[in-house]
Amino acid sequence: MVALRILGGLFAAGFFAAAVVRYRRRQISRLNLIISWAIALGVILLAAWPSLFNPLFDVLHFRPGTGQRLTGALLVAVVVLFALIFRMESIVDSSDRSIRLLVEALGQKEFDWEAARSLPPGRRIVVVSPAYNEAENVAAVIHAMPEEIDGYRVVPIVIDDCSDDGTAEAARSAGALVARLPIRRGGGLALRVGYDIALKLGADIVVSIDADGQHQPEEMPTLVKPIIADEADHVNGSRMLGDFERESLMRHVGVHFFSWLVTILTGQRVTDISSGYRATRAETLRKLLLEQDQFWTSEVTIEALRQHARVLEVPVTFLTRRGGVSKKPKSLRYGWNFTKAIAKTWLR
Repeated sequence: MVALRILGGLFAAGFFAAAVVRYRRRQISRLNLIISWAIALGVILLAAWPSLFNPLFDVLHFRPGTGQRLTGALLVAVVVLFALIFRMESIVDSSDRSIRLLVEALGQKEFDWEAARSLPPGRRIVVVSPAYNEAENVAAVIHAMPEEIDGYRVVPIVIDDCSDDGTAEAARSAGALVARLPIRRGGGLALRVGYDIALKLGADIVVSIDADGQHQPEEMPTLVKPIIADEADHVNGSRMLGDFERESLMRHVGVHFFSWLVTILTGQRVTDISSGYRATRAETLRKLLLEQDQFWTSEVTIEALRQHARVLEVPVTFLTRRGGVSKKPKSLRYGWNFTKAIAKTWLR
């Protein structure tokens, strides 16, 4: 027991010394220094003069020599630890949300609003393409988009997720309106920026499409016609109902597994939850709560179902990437993070 007390006291002293050094380097606040001091002092006093805590142990009926007092001290330590974890999570969540809102605001500010003012009036389908280092592919995607569908003018916008290869310039040269994010945060945040801009542009329907050439812009009429015909509020383009070029067996199995998982969770059959090719009615889009910065493709559909939107799937064609390098992580990591995204969206 003496050795344990000595070890605990030395650890507490080292913990406090480290906190002082970090405070002097302005790595932690004064409040965190005070919290560290209080914890270290409590542990040192318990290690050096445990009799000081006898009144508290007596109130709790922890008798000496039975191990109850050690158990009580450990219980208090666990409670303090949980309180600190809860405080840390709150700070991290608040900071992360503030950063997201800041990046989204800066991205919208950098949008080509002056060029957008010259858009002709009328009904619009705004096509949002999140893009990171897609200078090799984005122009071909934009050029392949139809100019109008059933009287709706098609307006392409590209959200450049802080690319370093000239993606924004290539998109503008191809005729798209562009917003460039100041830091890279992921396709989900870029998509949210695009959605907000699309609604401010007066879109009637908002389409999302990848900028890497895997989705076929020529199939956009198939995607939006159920919304135009008032048969759906949200439409997913499904490679499983259409055709696709297989990338790998692991990813192919993943598409089936995640679609099955979402079908079980939501009660509606979904065949391709990882599809990023989709169309949403503007009124429906305004109701959706979107928070995922990455692995976001499942979030929009699950949120649409939560809002009791009419969700349909239509057959489309998926091709393999035509150029550049895939930004997706390794299959196992991708699968784990995609599962977490589905769970977070369903549980909130």
